[in-house]
Amino acid sequence: MSHLPDTSASARDDFASRITPRYRRWALFLLVLAYTSSHVDRNIVGILIEPLKADLLLSDTQLGFLSGIAFALFYATLGIPIAVWADRSNRRNIIAWAIAIWSLMTALCGMAQNFWQLAIARVGVGIGEAGSSPPSHSMISDLYPKEERSSAMALYALGVYFGIMIGFLVGGFVADAWGWRAAFFIVGIPGLLIALLVRFTMIEPPRGFADGVAPPPKGKINIRAGMAVLWRVRTTRHVVIGVTLTALVGYGTIVWNPAFLMRSHGLSPTQVGVLLGPLLGVVGGLGAWIGGILADRLAAKNQSWNAWIVGLAKILAVPFIIAFYTIDNTYLALAAYIPAVFLGAFYLGPSFAMIQSLTPLRSRALASAVMLLVLNLFGLGFGPQLIGLTSDLIGGLYGMESLRYALIAAALVNIWACWHYYLAGRTIKQDTANMEP
Repeated sequence: MSHLPDTSASARDDFASRITPRYRRWALFLLVLAYTSSHVDRNIVGILIEPLKADLLLSDTQLGFLSGIAFALFYATLGIPIAVWADRSNRRNIIAWAIAIWSLMTALCGMAQNFWQLAIARVGVGIGEAGSSPPSHSMISDLYPKEERSSAMALYALGVYFGIMIGFLVGGFVADAWGWRAAFFIVGIPGLLIALLVRFTMIEPPRGFADGVAPPPKGKINIRAGMAVLWRVRTTRHVVIGVTLTALVGYGTIVWNPAFLMRSHGLSPTQVGVLLGPLLGVVGGLGAWIGGILADRLAAKNQSWNAWIVGLAKILAVPFIIAFYTIDNTYLALAAYIPAVFLGAFYLGPSFAMIQSLTPLRSRALASAVMLLVLNLFGLGFGPQLIGLTSDLIGGLYGMESLRYALIAAALVNIWACWHYYLAGRTIKQDTANMEP
């Protein structure tokens, strides 16, 4: 692994000449590509739930475990030590290794013969993906100034929706044509090429480069203090809670929506991939992008809108989500889901940007990892698990429709998330003024 870059004035001038607008676009493109790969590999299980259930004889509770806790436990907890490493070392190299690991472990999922083998492989995917987002967030913050950070983070967040779209489209088609094992192989292997592009074409930027300040001296990173900052600052506390509740619903429904369409609407994996994949990818991606742009523009006049735009979008989305689960006509249900996906995607860019902008320079990767620890441990870990468990528990009452009602109950959590984004908007001005360097 290479050493940290020289942070003297002459070295920073050299970096300034290399980090051109064109390079920044390339770097952001590669990070989006990596994030897309991670979400393809993370969410491929969603489109494969019914084939896995039939082939390996799994319950909804077991499938929820594979989609949630098996992945999220290691993904979330390992993010902290990797982030500490990233705050002291070369972030580019860490990201490259992470991509290679999760890609190989995804391919290994296709070799599983039972529940426990698949669970172990999913743990491996989580271990790999733990090394991607915290250093990526930190690098983006050193490439883009605060005034452009929500937009840049929103573009980075497109990887979520592109990944879901590709995973559903490719996974559904391949599962019907060649089986679920082939789907894991096909989506896993391309990540190795992305890892090479990151390692050999990206530059490690100096800390604080986009903020125009000298990087702080390298010293010991206090994990407890880093966690305390996020909890002590009112805005970041409410953003973390809000984004966690949002993830609880979002990750849970992404995993279970394909199974819902197969069970309640009688669709095949290919049909679900074709109908749901582009809807989530294009509409969700557009929502994430526009949400970031709106946050930057409205916040230029009133900083509170960094948070309020998310809360407003979430409350407006709830009726459309419920309509999606209650309308029996497939095409009308999907039509109702379009505004729900668009509005639901607003949260990523502004949430990531607020955390980064309210965190000291030397702890940005750590702050991101702490946020992702809470978000993924509770959101990704328990979202799919709780929905699957609820579906099994009420199965005696509702039969094949039990999943429908479990998903409706989950959708109402968005209202709780909206309240925390409202509170974050009320305190962001004062917290920004009091931020430590």
